[in-house]
Amino acid sequence: MDRGYGVRLERQGPVAVVTFDRPERKNAFDEHMWGCLEAAVADIRQRPPRAVVVTGAGGRAFSAGFDVNPDNPMVERLARAVERHDRGPAWELITRIRGAVDSLVSIEVPVIAAINGLAYGGGAEIACRCDLRVMDPSGVICFSETRLGLMPDHGGVVGLARLVGASRAADLILTAREVGAEEALSMGLVNRVSAPGKALDEAMDLACAIASNGPRAVRSALSVIRRVADLDALSALELETETAVDLIASGECIHGITAFLSKQKAVFPDPA
Repeated sequence: MDRGYGVRLERQGPVAVVTFDRPERKNAFDEHMWGCLEAAVADIRQRPPRAVVVTGAGGRAFSAGFDVNPDNPMVERLARAVERHDRGPAWELITRIRGAVDSLVSIEVPVIAAINGLAYGGGAEIACRCDLRVMDPSGVICFSETRLGLMPDHGGVVGLARLVGASRAADLILTAREVGAEEALSMGLVNRVSAPGKALDEAMDLACAIASNGPRAVRSALSVIRRVADLDALSALELETETAVDLIASGECIHGITAFLSKQKAVFPDPA
């Protein structure tokens, strides 16, 4: 059923753009939005692009996170469970939400967040779990859950601690304070601050730059980058070597080296 809002998926050449499209609620996620995100990710996985850009509609918000208004059916179920001190519904809700976010950020190509406005709560969590972040200078990131007596549960505690370190993650999560673009850049919470109003455009430029490189090379390097935090140094180095050998054996480098020697720009075919 078309409810007039959801998650839009558009393919612009080699880049897939995922837009959280509920601007009247600052792109907050209710049950319908989560279902739309799951469907969009399933579509991307069936026909992978070379990069994914995630953003929010309306120009004011990336996403305000989980919609805690009573008209969200998830809230009603959770409220009944809280009254009974029943862990089951909370477990089911968090498992579903985290599964949707996990599926998005584990797509085999780079996932770039274009933070075009406020990113609160779950919106901040989704952004921090992407591979790269481009932020509008007027944007605000806030891990706001503790203000409500909650904690990040979309994978944000782990994602933020790995991104900026445990001490900075504690500062941001436990205080629930707002972080502007310049501070976010200085602490490594975002990669780039865009020109005003250009977060999506500059995220697309970044995605297209990535998409022009060898797709197997990008996926191979990304797979190591994503796993390195889980491994000791020796295991990480061994993974890097094994992955690099497999990449060379794939033959993709023939296109790049041939183009380089002939002083032309390489054109890489999509992986079979």
